[in-house]
Amino acid sequence: MADSNTARHRRPEQGGEASRGGRSLGAVRPDAPAGSAESRVLDSLIHHRMRLGIVSALAAEESLTFNELKALLRTTDGNLSVHARKLEDAQYVTVTKRFEDRRPRTEYRLTAAGRKALQRYLDHMEALIRATRDTLQR
Repeated sequence: MADSNTARHRRPEQGGEASRGGRSLGAVRPDAPAGSAESRVLDSLIHHRMRLGIVSALAAEESLTFNELKALLRTTDGNLSVHARKLEDAQYVTVTKRFEDRRPRTEYRLTAAGRKALQRYLDHMEALIRATRDTLQR
């Protein structure tokens, strides 16, 4: 039996993005030139609160350890691990594991692809904010 919520949880490229009146909620301007910031679909990988926190923190620092990220984001080991792994799988972050004084030390860095994805995400969010403000001022 299919889950009735499946469509809401699918990524946009899988056709699960919500729409209103035939217009994608993730697109600011469907008529925007291809490749422009306004035409891009919101990056659902970064849009998640925890993953956005991870990439934002790593954008501000050269690297952060697992424990530093955990404290900064006020999360659990398991939650941070799951979301960091998704970012690693997408090649948005690199992970280096080593031992320091016989204790494991996991360090995260934002990759060039991760920095670029964050910049696209921020550009898209700014375009959404501008479009919403324009709508409210009518």
